[in-house]
Amino acid sequence: MNIAGRVDGNEMARLFPLLSRKTDPFGGGRETRVVQVGQARFGGQRPVVIAGPCAVESREQTLEVARAVKAAGADMLRGGAFKPRTSPHDFQGLGLEGLKILREACEETGLPVVTEVMDTRQVEVVAQHADMLQIGSRNMQNYPLLTEAGRAGKPVLLKRGMAASLYEWLGAAEYIAKEGNLEIVLCERGIKAYPAGEYSRYVLDLNVIPAAKAETFLPVIVDPSHATGVSAMVEPASRAAIEFGCHGLLIEVASDLAGAAAPVCDAAQAIGPGTLRDIVEFIGARQEYLAKKRAHAAQQR
Repeated sequence: MNIAGRVDGNEMARLFPLLSRKTDPFGGGRETRVVQVGQARFGGQRPVVIAGPCAVESREQTLEVARAVKAAGADMLRGGAFKPRTSPHDFQGLGLEGLKILREACEETGLPVVTEVMDTRQVEVVAQHADMLQIGSRNMQNYPLLTEAGRAGKPVLLKRGMAASLYEWLGAAEYIAKEGNLEIVLCERGIKAYPAGEYSRYVLDLNVIPAAKAETFLPVIVDPSHATGVSAMVEPASRAAIEFGCHGLLIEVASDLAGAAAPVCDAAQAIGPGTLRDIVEFIGARQEYLAKKRAHAAQQR
């Protein structure tokens, strides 16, 4: 610890040697790891876009949104078959039926699927249907679940706890890595702070992106949907996250077809496919700009 009570980089490397960027046995510093899920490459040159409904509510709803996000240019499909809800009386997902619907959507669109696993007893069945396992914010420090997810043989998307420090977040990832699984993607999803709930759902901590990238070689993505909780904020938050250097986005999308029912889960933060397309186009334009910038710099050498 330093005098401010923070964990310094050397201490981070000692506590989390499997994932530290500073524990390269050859002394050169570890390069960012590329985690591949289907054709999606987290940590590669282009940010990955994961999009889809908050929850799998029906076969028709999920397939419709899956087709829309594919057409908008998304790289992966998200959707919750098992949903952690604050009230036990709220919709909890379709469970195994939801997993089967996600698999069908994957097979039709070609988009690999990420979905949340909430319990050690669910890991095996979720791993049979999903291409990537998600550990949600509420379960970030569920150490038995992290251990089982690490043993499942699938890439893991680890969301930051809503009140977790970077130190705690990396500690959770180390539990997964300890089981021999380095196919981990970190996801910032907003934290609780003084203004949380006043004008947005949480506070999007963009500062943690370069901080995490300095400490670990794992890719870091951002969930602007949960971080803001307001659909109008999702696009600008996505742009800001990309500018801060994140390796991808996890976005909730709902159907914008006339007569489509509003989502049962988190409707206020879901964007339409058109807005998703705008985000994907922004990423593409930025990639072109950076490529031209690199080419120009190479010519000047």
